[in-house]
Amino acid sequence: MTFVMFFEKSSRYFCPVKSKFKTMKTFIFSLLSLAVMLVSCNSSEKKSEPGYGVKKESPTPKTEASTDFRDNKGVGPVTSVTLGENIDTALAEEGKTIYANLCMACHKPDQKFIGPAPKGIFERRSPEWIMNMILNPEGMVKEDPIARKLLMEFNGAPMANQNLTEEQARAVLEYFRTL
Repeated sequence: MTFVMFFEKSSRYFCPVKSKFKTMKTFIFSLLSLAVMLVSCNSSEKKSEPGYGVKKESPTPKTEASTDFRDNKGVGPVTSVTLGENIDTALAEEGKTIYANLCMACHKPDQKFIGPAPKGIFERRSPEWIMNMILNPEGMVKEDPIARKLLMEFNGAPMANQNLTEEQARAVLEYFRTL
């Protein structure tokens, strides 16, 4: 650090910055002004809000059709899923294995963790939406309002794309039916 000396009325001032300050008083005043600006910009209220740092969507008027989650199929390759009346146990076991290997780091079956719990997911989302979220998490967060809301709810932690095939995602979906 270079020290610059200032002389005024036979007094000697040392200023630890290269600057154009004429007196120590202006230097101190500038430092105090900077400190006040920094303190006033630090709003701890904002940081405690959920989704801090994530751009919030403007509220959109809700229509009766948009409030029913079954109408929202999400954004991705899956447009229709037919669930059998009975659970396919072999497919569910395959899905359980995939889930244990790829999903358990962020999703606990029956509690919120880094991501939401899949238990009871069919009461909140359509099967198509679930599969599209598994297969296309980036596109869902960009274009689906529910996925964006979940991103904010879970502190901006995006879902990792595990690059599953549609068959693997369908197996995970079948496993979710057992929870």
